[in-house]
Amino acid sequence: MASGNLSHVTTFILIGVSERPELQVPLFFIFVVNYAVTVTGNVGIITLTSIDSQLQTPMYFFLRHLAIINLGNSTVIAPQMLVNFLLEKKTISYYGCATQHGGFLVFIVAEIFMLAVMAYDHYVAICNPLLYMVVVSRKICILLVVLTYIYSFSTALTVTSCVFSMSYCSNVINHFYCDNVPLLALSCSCINMPETVVYISSATNLFFSMKIVLVSYFRIILAIVRTRSAEGRQKAFSTCASHMMAVTVFYGTLLFMYLQPQSNHSLNTDKMASVHYTLVIPMLNPMIYSLRNKDVKEAARRVFIKPFKTFKSM
Repeated sequence: MASGNLSHVTTFILIGVSERPELQVPLFFIFVVNYAVTVTGNVGIITLTSIDSQLQTPMYFFLRHLAIINLGNSTVIAPQMLVNFLLEKKTISYYGCATQHGGFLVFIVAEIFMLAVMAYDHYVAICNPLLYMVVVSRKICILLVVLTYIYSFSTALTVTSCVFSMSYCSNVINHFYCDNVPLLALSCSCINMPETVVYISSATNLFFSMKIVLVSYFRIILAIVRTRSAEGRQKAFSTCASHMMAVTVFYGTLLFMYLQPQSNHSLNTDKMASVHYTLVIPMLNPMIYSLRNKDVKEAARRVFIKPFKTFKSM
C-alpha cells in the first residue's frame, strides 16, 4: 500500500525523525525528557500567571496564552511521535493525520500572531506608559486573544481542507508528523490549488506578523535611545529582552526554512527545523520568560516554594 493510486487512503506511514533502528530508543528517551520539561514549564507559567496577584497585567495575560499555545503545539506532535519510536509500523489514521495537521496549524499560526501581539504590548508599555492600561485594557486583551484564536482556527480549517482534498500516490510521509510539504509530495492529483493556498497563507501570516514585530521593536529601540537616564534604558530593555530572544529564535527558524536556496532545500532539513519550532521552542520559552524575569521568579517562590517551606516547618 506504499505506492500506486491511493485515492482512498485510510492510514499513513510516518517515517519519523530517523529511519535508523538503533536510534529509535535513544531518541524516545530524549524526546520524553523534552516533552516532560515542556509540559512542566508551560503548565508552571499558566499556573503562575493565573493565580499570582502580582502577574495580573496584560503582559502576563498574553504570556499565559503563549504558554497554552506552546503546550498545545507540542502535545499535538509529541505523543504520537513518542509512540512511533517504539513501534515497528509507524502508522496514523487518515482522520488522525488530518486532525494532527489541523491542530498543528491552529497552534503555529496562533503562536506567530501571539508573538506579534506581545510585541505590540511591549511597544505600548515602553512608548506610551501613561496610556498603557487604556490602550491595552482588559477588553482589548481578550479581543486580541480571541481574534488570534479565531483566525488560527479558520486558517487551519481552510488549509487542512485543501491539503486533504487531494488523492494520493503513496501513503508514506517522510516526516514525523503530518505537515504540508510532505503531504503535497504524495499527491497524484493536481496540487496547484492546495500548494497556492499553503504558500499564500504562510507568506501572508509571516509578512503581517513580522511587520508588527519589526515596527514595534523599531519604535521601542528609538524610545530606548532617546531615554536620557541609564536606569530608564535598562528598565525598558529588561521589559522586552525575554520577548526579543523568543522572537529571534522562533522567526529565525521559520526564515531559515523559507529563505534557504531551493538547491539546498530537502525534507530532512525541514524535519530538523520542524523539531526546533514544534518541540524545542515550546520547551525553551518558559525558561526564557522565567530565568530572565524577576517578577516570574518571585511569583514562583510565592506560589511553589514558600507554601512548601511552610508545610515542612509544621
